[in-house]
Amino acid sequence: MPGKANKPGAIAPSTKSGKNDAVKNTTPGLPSWAPLFIIAFTALLYSHTLQNGFTVLDDDAYILNNPYLKNFTLKGIAAIFSSFYAANYHPLTTLSWFIEYNVFGADPLPFHLDNVLLHLANTWLVYKLAERLTGSSITDAVTSLLFAVHPMHVESVAWVSERKDVLYAFFYLLALLCYLQYLSSCFSKKSYWLCFVLFIASLLSKSAAVTLPVLLVVVDCYKGRKIDARSLAEKVPFFLLSLLFGVLAILSQRAAGALTQSLLSFGIINGLVAFLSGIAFYIAWLMVPAKLAIMHCYPSAHNGVLPVIYYLSVPLLAVIAWLCVRRTVYRREIVFGVSFFLVTISVMLQVIAVGLALTAERYSYIPSIGLFYIVGQCIAYLLTTSNRIVTIALFAAITAVFSFVTYNRIGVWKEDSVLFNDLIEKYPDAYSGYWLRGNMEKKQGHLQQALTDYTESIRLNPQFSDPVFNRANTYDADGNLQAALADYNLAAALSPGHADVYNNRGWVLFRMGDKINAMADYNKAIATNPSFEQAYNNRGWAYQVAGDMSAAMDNYNKAIELNPSFILAYRNRAIVRAKTGDLTGAAADYSTIIKINPEDKFAYYYRGTIRYDLKDAHAACEDWKMAEQLGNNDAATMIGKYCR
Repeated sequence: MPGKANKPGAIAPSTKSGKNDAVKNTTPGLPSWAPLFIIAFTALLYSHTLQNGFTVLDDDAYILNNPYLKNFTLKGIAAIFSSFYAANYHPLTTLSWFIEYNVFGADPLPFHLDNVLLHLANTWLVYKLAERLTGSSITDAVTSLLFAVHPMHVESVAWVSERKDVLYAFFYLLALLCYLQYLSSCFSKKSYWLCFVLFIASLLSKSAAVTLPVLLVVVDCYKGRKIDARSLAEKVPFFLLSLLFGVLAILSQRAAGALTQSLLSFGIINGLVAFLSGIAFYIAWLMVPAKLAIMHCYPSAHNGVLPVIYYLSVPLLAVIAWLCVRRTVYRREIVFGVSFFLVTISVMLQVIAVGLALTAERYSYIPSIGLFYIVGQCIAYLLTTSNRIVTIALFAAITAVFSFVTYNRIGVWKEDSVLFNDLIEKYPDAYSGYWLRGNMEKKQGHLQQALTDYTESIRLNPQFSDPVFNRANTYDADGNLQAALADYNLAAALSPGHADVYNNRGWVLFRMGDKINAMADYNKAIATNPSFEQAYNNRGWAYQVAGDMSAAMDNYNKAIELNPSFILAYRNRAIVRAKTGDLTGAAADYSTIIKINPEDKFAYYYRGTIRYDLKDAHAACEDWKMAEQLGNNDAATMIGKYCR
């Protein structure tokens, strides 16, 4: 609960660094339009993003094929908040996509525009945050400008799927500002509870927001507030929420099988080195953003030895630790900035591995603010003690280089082929690059190229099940059922409990005539993932072929309940309804399909057939005419035979 002030007045910064205050008072100021200039420059830089489309890297799952975006009902919105999807729980982020998808459809421009607008808003909030932390407008401008243009942040802004980052950061920064207002306003309850509500919004956007309670304690220390029972008690609701959402994050990752390995799999010493290297890499990249790529995979230990660069991270961190403890004018600012960085990056350090990457550029979005704040304070100090022209010229050159690299990185995100080729060029031994490019090739219908890339990915890492599964899908699409079955068997052995593997293998077995094992696989898929609508649809088809129409209907109904936009399930249910004499119900299913996809020529054709059987020849002919216009050749025969 919010504490009460012992006496009127705001919490002031510690007076231990009086020398710093003198520096702030002599630091040259900036014109009032400086933050607006930063925003305008950032908008111009990121306008390049608006030309980009969606990528096969998660955008298809989160946007194009996400069933939660297509159920435009109150029940559908409630499902967003009550379900895990794609190994994550971020309902507020999904809700933002839901609104965009239902207003603009699958046009990527609005999605990219909103990401850019959120980044611009975050840049403004970083400026205001620095302003509340220090009295130097130079620090405010430097911190926000580095945040705005740094190449490490391109991934968070230019990738539609990373709406999670820019949205959670928006609420996270607002919560921090409210907390600073709470400290400076005699512990206003309004500011406290507004901070708490914004924290909830940030958690609902991305679970990485769980670090906020610890960061609030860091802010208390930096602002000179005494850490006592009262100050800690007011953080208890925040810590409880962090615990809850931390558990939800682990459960969502575990439900999708995304929890892969632990750093301890490298051994105690190498595991510690890998952990420390994660911290060091982020710091190094923020200083020198070189060899940027969409994925930075775990290292391979040869004979128990990691690559040398991982061991070099230890002395780098030792130097940083020395800078934190040695007495300098800005030791307090360095300690605060490093603490800000470490607290916010802590949940990204892959102690329990999630996914394939040891580090990811998008993880630096919020943590970088702490290090940029240090740079801002140092530049503000140098402008009072050193050659101003040299300092300004050096910072301008760094900003120009960062902006140039950022502009080029945005261009890399324009097309999947450029994105994945960039990864393979920089990391030719990275199995993930060939796997991702294979996914792109398969989507584009280049099956042989996809098979080649999947095979190379499997060669580089035989234990990685995803390219095995994707190669099986590609063999299936190419009509090679035997090869597909062999790969599905291998994928099931590498990754037991993978619902998609069981479902797809079941479909292959079904077409190969092994109905018993096909049904067993559908049952396994549903047992593994009770919300797997495709498995219910496939099992329904198996029951239908076997003549059990009642069981088929039950499965189709369940598939539609889980995904009200599942066209194939409606089509299959319509067939069963027609066969069992429910012509009205069958016509209703075809009408639903047409509502979902007005260009579905088969739905018009079959609804016309059903309507003719229902003695509504006029409506039947209208449907057949529409089907013919859409390219259904059979409709012309029906028109010639039954329509005048």
